[in-house]
Amino acid sequence: MALQDVCKWQSPETQGPSTHLPQAGDWAVPRGCDLKTFLQMHGPRLAHGTTTLAFRFRHGVIAAADTRSSCGSYVACPSSLKVIPVHQHLLGTTSGTSADCVTWYRVLQRELRLRELREGQLPSVASAAKLLSVMMSRYRGLDLCVATALCGWDRSGPALFYVYSDGTRLQGDIFSVGSGSPYAYGVLDRSYHYDMTIQEAYALARCAVAHATHRDAYSGGSVDLFHVRESGWEYVSRNDACVLYMELQKLPEPEPEGKTNQAHRAGECGKISTGPGELSPEDSRMPAKTETL
Repeated sequence: MALQDVCKWQSPETQGPSTHLPQAGDWAVPRGCDLKTFLQMHGPRLAHGTTTLAFRFRHGVIAAADTRSSCGSYVACPSSLKVIPVHQHLLGTTSGTSADCVTWYRVLQRELRLRELREGQLPSVASAAKLLSVMMSRYRGLDLCVATALCGWDRSGPALFYVYSDGTRLQGDIFSVGSGSPYAYGVLDRSYHYDMTIQEAYALARCAVAHATHRDAYSGGSVDLFHVRESGWEYVSRNDACVLYMELQKLPEPEPEGKTNQAHRAGECGKISTGPGELSPEDSRMPAKTETL
């Protein structure tokens, strides 16, 4: 006790602000105000915009996103990273409020690491999605805004889940999130099929995001592409979205609907040349000068 007094040491329970997130009822608001009502009346109203997508196919899971971080009409960062690695076999796309997305992915990384230490193996993608949805559901109604697609490979093979901040959790083969998602879905629904080759999948993801960035004012910058394999995730490429779209415009007109099939449609996008932004398949490093969402 004497040594504690000399060193002016305090136990962690009595030291300054905790690094842990406060409970849903621990937020400070003016006396007599309900927290949910106070946030609805006085909370900031920020317009969010992005384009992220992910789809599952025979050779793994593809995740792609634009790189423009915007706040209303203001472009805060043209080269942010909207696909966040969680561990070697799991990553997630981010859409919503940047601070919320980064915070909750850090929380998820910590919790999954603790479970790995306790159980001796990493949890499945389904378990990670359920854990994230349960944690965020406690803050329902408090203006938390996180919409993510968790892409991973576990003991059951490639897996894809959509998780929203109100606790929603969905499993599927294709998800696109953000203000540009309707345009991305238009391309994906036309050309997606489960038995695509790896190059067809890469081309389809680039094609979908490039079209979305052209039509959606809040999306833009470049197109980041990731591939989750059995051996782990891989950063494939970063390509300028405007250049990709211009190359799409140079492609020949498609044949009449009755003479095409899904494989041919995916091949149309496959004619895009990726240029100097392409990375070798062995290069899974993240871009050098990017700002994580």
